[in-house]
Amino acid sequence: MPYEHIFFDLDHTLWDLETNSRETLTELFIEFKLSESGINSPHDFIKEYLHINDRMWVEYRKGLIDKNTLRNSRFHEAFQLFGINNILLAEKFGNEYVKRGPLKTNLFPHTIEVLQYLEQKYKLHIITNGFEEVQHLKMKHSRIDKYFLNIITSEAAGYKKPDIRIFQYAIKKANATLANSLMIGDNLEADIAGAREAGLHQLFFNPQKEKHSQQITFEINNLNQLFYIL
Repeated sequence: MPYEHIFFDLDHTLWDLETNSRETLTELFIEFKLSESGINSPHDFIKEYLHINDRMWVEYRKGLIDKNTLRNSRFHEAFQLFGINNILLAEKFGNEYVKRGPLKTNLFPHTIEVLQYLEQKYKLHIITNGFEEVQHLKMKHSRIDKYFLNIITSEAAGYKKPDIRIFQYAIKKANATLANSLMIGDNLEADIAGAREAGLHQLFFNPQKEKHSQQITFEINNLNQLFYIL
């Protein structure tokens, strides 16, 4: 395929959000002494928090809640599940999480060598629904920002994936065309269906080997497979 521009999602595709989140939450669980508040273990807390966070991100992507609601409510809801109804504690915990989490540097296996390879052949860009200030920090501290010409966030674009307008915005900003561009991401709805509706070829990064019935241009379960496709 005569691609010139490769657009990557960031979280769950290059930057290992789950690992980085678990590390941060475990540290904060200990520092905030949550075991003294009746939560048995970081594992118990993280499991419930991740369910809530995933649901709220879907709601945010659909425009049902705003950024502040997402950030301020997810920890309060998680604490309430364990009988802790303390808005101030949830706010402090959440603020520290947002401050510390983006400084974590765990990437998916082969991220660096794949980016080093791809940057020699293509123009690389990011399209992410993550928050503007947070995503730039993640990329800077994990030392992958240098590989990308454009870091396009939904906040900057004014639209969230899978809205085709964020892909149109990205194509225009990158001075690319639909025909010479490929979108790589882990989310079947936001990244893959969104890109397909916008007219881009898509590559589904599926490390969990999730079953699906979607028609996709390419699919991989390890980033090193990009060496053979691109």
